[in-house]
Amino acid sequence: MRTIALAAALLAVLPATAAFASPKCTSEPKDKWMSEEAMKAKIAELGYQKIRTFEITGSCYEIYGYTKDDKRAEVYFNPVTGAIVKSEIGD
Repeated sequence: MRTIALAAALLAVLPATAAFASPKCTSEPKDKWMSEEAMKAKIAELGYQKIRTFEITGSCYEIYGYTKDDKRAEVYFNPVTGAIVKSEIGD
């Protein structure tokens, strides 16, 4: 009975953790990526500001900051092209 309860608890948690997985941004090796400085400049050109976090997440550059309209943003970028792969914009 404990095994069934444990399995049910794990299955309830799995969908929630899967939602937080970072996207696949590139398969290119890191020596093909833009430098962090170039990516930060690209991010500024796109209008993102007040960047609290800039990090490498999986195969992406990821930021937590604000849009030019002052909305919270979590954005994943392709580190080779600088293109936005996934973004979540809040209030």
